[in-house]
Amino acid sequence: MTTHLMNTYTRQPVAFVRGEGAYLWDESGKRYLDAVAGVAVNGLGHAHPKLVKAICEQAAALIHSSNLYRIPKQEELAERLCALSGMDRAFFCNSGCEANEAAIKLARLYGHGKGIEVPTIIVMEKAFHGRTMGTLTASGSRKIQAGFEPLLSGFARVPFGDIEAIRQVAEHNKSVVAVLVEVVQGEGGINVLPPDFLVGLRQICDAHGWLLMLDEVQTGIGRTGTWFGFQHSGVVPDVMALAKGLGSGVPIGACLARGEAAEVFKPGSHGSTFGGNPLACATALATLDVIEEENLLENVRLRGEAIRSGLRQALASVQGVVDIRGEGMMIGIELDRPCAELVAVARDAGVLINVTADTVIRLVPPLIYGDAEVNVLVAAVSGMVKNHLQQAA
Repeated sequence: MTTHLMNTYTRQPVAFVRGEGAYLWDESGKRYLDAVAGVAVNGLGHAHPKLVKAICEQAAALIHSSNLYRIPKQEELAERLCALSGMDRAFFCNSGCEANEAAIKLARLYGHGKGIEVPTIIVMEKAFHGRTMGTLTASGSRKIQAGFEPLLSGFARVPFGDIEAIRQVAEHNKSVVAVLVEVVQGEGGINVLPPDFLVGLRQICDAHGWLLMLDEVQTGIGRTGTWFGFQHSGVVPDVMALAKGLGSGVPIGACLARGEAAEVFKPGSHGSTFGGNPLACATALATLDVIEEENLLENVRLRGEAIRSGLRQALASVQGVVDIRGEGMMIGIELDRPCAELVAVARDAGVLINVTADTVIRLVPPLIYGDAEVNVLVAAVSGMVKNHLQQAA
């Protein structure tokens, strides 16, 4: 293990050398069922033939030219994403935090355009939007903010999913220009918005001239069983951030906007050297093609429900299980005690899981799971949870 990497991760003692479908193999040849998917990135699993073909063909033709010139694949991807989402324009970058940073900058420029001196964005407790200074401030975790003060001004924080708290801010803060919220909080513990929350939020935003901005970095591109998480509600945002599953492992992010918000940025307002390069856009287009051709949205709905119902049945009588929740292939099992050690237990058993918010097992498998993978995952995770809770009793 090298000593020349900055010490920013507590890395697990395993290195993967290849993947196929829903499985990964380490250096010793041991196989693992993947229920992390590169943290909700590898939606098509590993080494999908159509994805590999698209990457190879584009790499052989042109990898990068910069945004000084037209990029036909970027234009095609923008058209596809806008058609799927109901948005009007797209800005391409390289990651989720960059997509959210673009949304924050857009909201501030929008506010200044209306004569608001200190534009304020309402954000949520337990949120995670990234690690740039803007997205770090917007996030609701003191753990990741500690040591990076002074944080930015211009944010007002409310409890996640609390529509009344937002109404209270509306009454007392006339500098608000936007609300930024995750449809399902990933890092915060797989917290799902209450039913009709987005409907009520859309009404508030419309009444006050605010932008409704959704962080769909983790929920977008089929993760919840629809193309975008907001589509479960029927509400369309003004601004949306995408990344993770969009490039199936090749870095790409996007900030989409519609209506007045889509016209805020002008030449020079924002930019990205690598954003939307031919290789990334070809990969994203192939990702969209595979999701459509293989009907993965329906698969996510069916397999996600099978995982949740299987876990609920297996853990129904187990004390210490607080909740099993989620949407599509974004599933959280909350326990009444910390459970980070289960990551190593699962890994030893040949299953890759993740724990977030200290007490929540996060499962974000590839969207291609079949019945066999569902059954293995449910049996393995429910067994580990039972043993963990019994040992601690």
